[in-house]
Amino acid sequence: MITENYDVIVIGGGAIGLATAYHLGQRQAKTLVLEQYTFVNQLGSSAGVSRQFRIPYPDEYMVQMALDSQPYWDELQKKTDTQLLDKVGTLWFGDPEVHSTEGNIAEAEKALEALGVPYTNLTSKEIEEQYHFKNLPDNYVGLFQPDGASINFKATIETLLSLCQKEETVELREDSPVLEIKQNGELFELTTPNGIYIAKKLAIIPGPYINSVINLLDFKIEATYWNMSSAYFKKTDPTIQYPTWFVFQNATGDNGNQFYGFPSVEWDHPEYIRVAPDFVITPLEEPSDRTLIPNPQELAYTSQWIHNHMTGLSIVPEYTSTCLIALSTIPNKELLIDFAPSYVPNHKNIVVYATGWAAKFTPFLGKIMSDLALDGHTDFDITPFRLGYKYFLAL
Repeated sequence: MITENYDVIVIGGGAIGLATAYHLGQRQAKTLVLEQYTFVNQLGSSAGVSRQFRIPYPDEYMVQMALDSQPYWDELQKKTDTQLLDKVGTLWFGDPEVHSTEGNIAEAEKALEALGVPYTNLTSKEIEEQYHFKNLPDNYVGLFQPDGASINFKATIETLLSLCQKEETVELREDSPVLEIKQNGELFELTTPNGIYIAKKLAIIPGPYINSVINLLDFKIEATYWNMSSAYFKKTDPTIQYPTWFVFQNATGDNGNQFYGFPSVEWDHPEYIRVAPDFVITPLEEPSDRTLIPNPQELAYTSQWIHNHMTGLSIVPEYTSTCLIALSTIPNKELLIDFAPSYVPNHKNIVVYATGWAAKFTPFLGKIMSDLALDGHTDFDITPFRLGYKYFLAL
């Protein structure tokens, strides 16, 4: 069955896809969201309950993006009675020489200073005294930025879904993977198991499943896939609380690599603290290889790190989860925001977001993607996130 035309079809109904659809609805654009699974599923990069909102980054443009995201979180919070952000601050600490997937502490300090963002420097001993860590090497340093928060990510997605359901011009279709994309002049014709849908423009935001969609347009993005482990550890001291945090260290025989953690929150096992490795031992070849069972060695490293360096927690994980993430293999490119490459017909009407850790930017990315789809441009400078067509691979 062929439906009437849409202004924009959003492919992918995760957090950022729903945020994009919400902003499109706010502009009265006739919008269809196609989600291959069900909404609020646990099978992609929107899996899990909590995420970190933080401002520290080693690059000024990323710090600026975090700052620009704040008013959009404030706006979204006004739409729900459920608390979306628990503002506990961000603690970065560890070996000052380490450069990790998150960057480097000294570079982050320079970026924060350049944009006038307040933070506090900490010594190894101050980190232990103020934030419940222990046995840290003497050379470790830290920074604390007070605007960091734990994101109630499940509630964020549910809020965006509810807002989309209320928008008169937004339609939602789940269990609707896109099987084929044809072009008829300036229109796109998308085939799903539930029907054929026609649109003037496409916003392609399917998280780690990006290539399964853009392959239908004869190009792909080079990415690696992580099945990220996560675990919850019971508090042995019920009064203890942590900020959101990340530790920078080099891998050794008994510590794995980088780790990060969250405070206890009412919405996510409140008697527990979530701690997770920020590495995977074996990346996946394809998203279809993901599993809901965490890698046991990654969890063992996490438990050992808690035993060595954290207080007030059991070292045995009682709840676990995984999250599938796609990471760009392009140097210095975490988030990819661009139009389709020029050899794709109608490429300026195809907007693509892919790869990276972006939950903290969810409502702002929805604004950016909706403006790119409708206007062909955005007020926010996306230059650092553009692929450059040499990085798109033709099939």
